Order: sequence, then C-alpha cells, then structure tokens
Amino acid sequence: MFVIVGLGNPTLQYEGTRHNVGFDVIDLLADKYNITVETRKNRALIGKGMIEGKKVILVKPQTYMNLSGESVRGLVDYYKIDERQELLVIYDDVSLGVGQLRIRKKGSAGGHNGIKNIISHLDTDMFLRIKIGVGEKPKKYDLADYVLSRFSKAEREEMEEGYEKAVKAVALLLDGEIDAAMNEYNRKVKQEEA
Repeated sequence: MFVIVGLGNPTLQYEGTRHNVGFDVIDLLADKYNITVETRKNRALIGKGMIEGKKVILVKPQTYMNLSGESVRGLVDYYKIDERQELLVIYDDVSLGVGQLRIRKKGSAGGHNGIKNIISHLDTDMFLRIKIGVGEKPKKYDLADYVLSRFSKAEREEMEEGYEKAVKAVALLLDGEIDAAMNEYNRKVKQEEA
C-alpha cells in the first residue's frame, strides 16, 4: 500500500494558494481515480482507492503546513508502512519555476517547514517526494506572504500543466519507475527566447 500525502493548509482561506499545491494534486488524483478524500483519520482527510492497480491512501493533513509531520507520523504508524518504500509527499517549492517538477528519493527540507516537520517526526529524510515549483519569491517580498498568495492567470495555466505532469509522475512512481520518472520530469523547462 502506498500513502500519498499532499501538503497544504486546511480551510477555504488557503484554497488556491502557492502553499496548497499538494492538496491540489491530491484533488486531481482523487478525481481521476474516483477516490473520495473525506474520511477523518490521524488529523487528516484520507481516501482509500486504487491507482494503476496499486492500493493507495490519498492524504490531506489538516494540521496546517508546519505541523504536517504529526499527521504523517500517525498514518505511517497506523497503516504500518515503510516510509522509505511506501510514502510519497507532494508539495510546493519556491526554488523551482512555476509548474516545474522535481522528483527526489530523499533529501533535506530545503527550508520547507512542512517537510522539516515530517523529517523530524519520521526521524528520516528517506522518502519519495514530488516538488512542484511555484516560482521564486520576488525581492523585498516576505516568504510567508508569498507562499500564501494566489497564482496569476498565466501562472495558473502553467500550474495546471505541472499538476497533470505530477499525476502522471505518481503513476510511474507507484510502478517503481523512480529513475524513469526523475529522467522524464526533472528536466529544466526552457524559457522561450525573447
């Protein structure tokens, strides 16, 4: 069984913000694979189902971003999964261009408080992750304000493409095609020549 966690903040106030891209991908996966993500367990909304023949649990922690590890740790323990093999976390990254993906098998938090909290609670950084670029913070902009801001219309279109790629990447990762997914989706997106 695979536990797929999308990071974000609960409540309508945060819907559509840069920090909630993990929730957005979980919603797309839920729609595509007819999984209802409404059951409350371990301070999260979860939904059980099948993706490409594999049993999955889709997860949207309800602890707010900075305490995501509390929910994830509880689910890892409850379902007795091996986080190194059966956990996938999807979240926003300000160091990547809008809609760009970066798949990693392990790694530091890179300044992301939700990931930092998960690493702290699991006591390991050895878990699969899909980072989705939300664009670099403009100069003189507070990071917290930036990640809680919404996308422009043009950015939203790029994000939709990124979300679709993330959904395809999830299918590859569930099949154990980690290197293939990294080769396919970790490429830099070339900026169009001016």
